[in-house]
Amino acid sequence: MHKKIKIVLAEDHTILREGLRALLSSDPKFEIVGEVEDGREAVHCVEKLGPELILMDLSMPRMSGMEAIREIKKRYPQSKVIALTVHKTEEYLHTTLQAGADGYVLKDATHNELVVAIKSVMKGKPYLSPGVSEKVIEGYLQGKGTLKPDSPWESLSQREREVLKLIAEGYKNKEIAEELCISLKTVEKHRANLMKKLDLHNAAALTVYAMGKGLVNR
Repeated sequence: MHKKIKIVLAEDHTILREGLRALLSSDPKFEIVGEVEDGREAVHCVEKLGPELILMDLSMPRMSGMEAIREIKKRYPQSKVIALTVHKTEEYLHTTLQAGADGYVLKDATHNELVVAIKSVMKGKPYLSPGVSEKVIEGYLQGKGTLKPDSPWESLSQREREVLKLIAEGYKNKEIAEELCISLKTVEKHRANLMKKLDLHNAAALTVYAMGKGLVNR
């Protein structure tokens, strides 16, 4: 009997997470060993349970799936990560793959496609949903520069993105400092840098931008 693939589900929408669990648990090749609702919990869960695979929603509270992927791949490079997303843009695909994701699956994918994606990444082969433009995929894989990170979004550091996400979730500067374990002065500096880089000048504008990037749910 083949060893089961241990999987962690990182998805903040309960009904979607339960659906994924039900679908995958019905397959004897898979074992769901953990379920989490935000990126930070996902990192802790990987540390505690050592799963072979994490199915990662990109838009989650506290720490986004994107940042969680980056952290997990840095600390546990042996773990495979498949991003689950509604985003089909070049920018999102590029940033997710740069973060270290092994697969990129759209949320309108079928059960069969998800199984194919899991089998592919577990064999060491990257998987990208057919729903993502072929032109985008070819440009990335062939290094033609179609995904060159030249937008204001790409200029943001990991910490700046974390601060942006928390601003959009309604955290005040002092609360952000406590959440990220940094000084209030550092938060204020990051906030100023965000406004300058993005040419946005208040929290409302930053929130709308963060929603557009999928950092928080609409």
